[in-house]
Amino acid sequence: MTHTPVDPSQLYKPCDLSQWTFSSTEELEDIDLGVGQERAIEAIKFGIRIRQNGYNIFALAPSGTGKLTSVTQLAEHEAVRQAVPSDWCYVHNFSHPAKPAAIRLEPGHGRIFQADMEELIDELSVAIPAAFDGDEYRARVGELESDSRQREIDQLSQLRDEAANAHIILTETPTGFAFMPGDEKDQPIGSEEFNKLDKAKQHEIQNTIYEFQNRLQALLKKFPAWRKETKRKLQALNREVAELAVNHSIDDLLEKYAKHEVILDYLKDVKADVIEHIRDFIPHSDKVPPFMELAQEPNPFKRYQVNLMVDFSGTRSAPVVYEDHPNYGNLLGRIDHQAYMGSLVTDFTMIKPGVLHKANGGYLILDAQKLLLQPYAWETLKRTLQAGEIRIESLERALSLISASSLEPAPIPLDVKVILLGDPLIYYLLSAYDSEFQDLFKVAADFDDVVSRADKNHEYVRLLATLSRREKLRPLTRNAVARVVEHSARMAGDAEKLLTHLRSIKDLLTEADFWAENNGHNQITNSDVQQAIDHRTRRLDKIREKLYENIHRGTVLIDTAGKVAGQINGLSVLQLGGFSFGQPSRITATTRLGAGRIVDIERETKLGGAIHSKGVLILSSYIGAHYARKSPFSLSASVVFEQSYGQVEGDSASLAELCVILSSLTQVPLRQDLAITGSLNQLGQVQPIGGVNEKIEGFFDICAKQGLSGSQGVIVPSANLKHLMLRWDVVHAAQTGQFHIYAVSTVDQALELLTGMAAGRPDDRGNYPPDTFNGRVEAQLAQFATIKKALGPTRKTGSATIRPPEENDR
Repeated sequence: MTHTPVDPSQLYKPCDLSQWTFSSTEELEDIDLGVGQERAIEAIKFGIRIRQNGYNIFALAPSGTGKLTSVTQLAEHEAVRQAVPSDWCYVHNFSHPAKPAAIRLEPGHGRIFQADMEELIDELSVAIPAAFDGDEYRARVGELESDSRQREIDQLSQLRDEAANAHIILTETPTGFAFMPGDEKDQPIGSEEFNKLDKAKQHEIQNTIYEFQNRLQALLKKFPAWRKETKRKLQALNREVAELAVNHSIDDLLEKYAKHEVILDYLKDVKADVIEHIRDFIPHSDKVPPFMELAQEPNPFKRYQVNLMVDFSGTRSAPVVYEDHPNYGNLLGRIDHQAYMGSLVTDFTMIKPGVLHKANGGYLILDAQKLLLQPYAWETLKRTLQAGEIRIESLERALSLISASSLEPAPIPLDVKVILLGDPLIYYLLSAYDSEFQDLFKVAADFDDVVSRADKNHEYVRLLATLSRREKLRPLTRNAVARVVEHSARMAGDAEKLLTHLRSIKDLLTEADFWAENNGHNQITNSDVQQAIDHRTRRLDKIREKLYENIHRGTVLIDTAGKVAGQINGLSVLQLGGFSFGQPSRITATTRLGAGRIVDIERETKLGGAIHSKGVLILSSYIGAHYARKSPFSLSASVVFEQSYGQVEGDSASLAELCVILSSLTQVPLRQDLAITGSLNQLGQVQPIGGVNEKIEGFFDICAKQGLSGSQGVIVPSANLKHLMLRWDVVHAAQTGQFHIYAVSTVDQALELLTGMAAGRPDDRGNYPPDTFNGRVEAQLAQFATIKKALGPTRKTGSATIRPPEENDR
């Protein structure tokens, strides 16, 4: 029975500097940041280029992996090959003012059309007042008004003459007209003189006056109609003059946009509205008292403006837009309001575009988590994509929270490729719980967080050079590059892989650049990188330091020497933020006669997770199948993590728990100078676990604090050897024989290391040699079975009933 430690050369995989010919990264060319992401890039390219509906993209990757940069670069590369999309603008709808009309124009023509309308209104503001201020217009107005007044005068004069012929005098009074009798000389007759006339004469004069009064009333009733007729003539004259002025200015635009039917119809409506509201263009000199003023539009020309929503003038490719705050208003756009005379008013010029407008015809990139956190944003995006149009509507109105009238802008057709960025968990949850998700996001681009160290070594070095240049950092020396690559493998948790989490790499380079500056280096050196790594650990290791201090002071009980039965050192990993470290834990077990039940105290106290409980059940099955094939499994055991006051999860302690249960059963002591980690299957094979580097270093730190004896070490699964990237002090201790790493692939190998006894192999009959560890286990279980059989199901003593021990254990 010989178990040799793992060769120190397997504990750390350094970079081979001879493979690189450069002296610093300054000599290397830039490379695309999507190193090792071929699968995801292929998916993105496919999703970007396919034009069918529903083929939007979801990029699966944790934050900081550089997926935004890669997606943006790929989208921009494809956007260059596509035509620039149309401009869009909103204009006043003269038929339905509450429903602004949308006009689509060629790229860059929206700004031209907007300027043309501004110029038109400026021209009309000058031309129309000039036309109405001309001598010809004044003369024609004066002629119409003079004719109207002369007609009234002529009719009154004719009536006056006829009355005079009948010796009736027509006079004007402050209150109107009056008829008086006259004598032969047409002088008014007074009342006394009139009373002297005979009755017949008086009656004749009264009848004549009455007749002329009726004729006067009939004539006066005609005056309003004549004046209305004159007013209509004036309006016709105004329209004629206005049309001449407007036509002169608008004909050029009609000719310019002759091929654009929508704009032609709009310009015709503008022409009709200008003529209808011609007074808005003529300055008024009459002053009205403030209390008699009516609320009027402060800018009557605003309705002729053009609200340019999307302007692609000067653009040579389809748009690529990233929205950092994808709320409801930022997606769809909004309708602003302003306070005016105590109320909120709005119009089509206050319609503001959203990112869907800006990205229309191109690509819209959104963060899935930010989108889902915004109220109603996700449902709004789905509804908009399904409808294929952008309909601007306030959230209150969309939710039917208000019934007040508001603008209803015409919807704009939508043609956009949406790319969502999010964690894989978000993608899988949406796929499972949102029935519409797969219909809208058919393309999944799955980014990898690691790449092969052997295949991508040279590309990774160029990636470091590219990042340092983009972040305006110092170039890295060859030794510094090697240290970054090695640390990248450590962060990936695999000596054969490299981390592609760009944010972590960039942060490391940034901090190394700081220390290079602090140390007066023109380039980032190996020591600067190491200083950055050490300082980052120092900033975050307060909890680790306190835990290790408690072990050193004896508050937390961990033995690193001697042998104890039923006690073993297990290893776990704690992760706090971005910092992980190993923590040794004492695992103990007790065994007794029973009915084949192993009690997981962590599970019973609800401190054990499902995976940990699964590991305990597996080791229970292994014991029963391996040692109790010929007799009842008459064992009861309990296992626990001592001084554990939090959740225990994972099955990486199942190997340690099996060893400690068997040690308690056989009373064979286990070495306390060894810690062990590994997952177990029902066949007794040791399976790999996570965090192997941190676990080894955790136990090494405890041993180093208490003094290395030369016999201490850690037992790990053989399958984890390719993951080893240990700290240099651990590697050095292994090289000098002060600390050892053992790799095992079976339970028997672990038991032999822990007990110093041969595990033993079964003979042809399936029996183990009695002087081996497995033989002792088999013998003890056989003894338990014999005792159980002798006890029987129940045994009466007097009036008391004694139940078998296993029933009491239940």
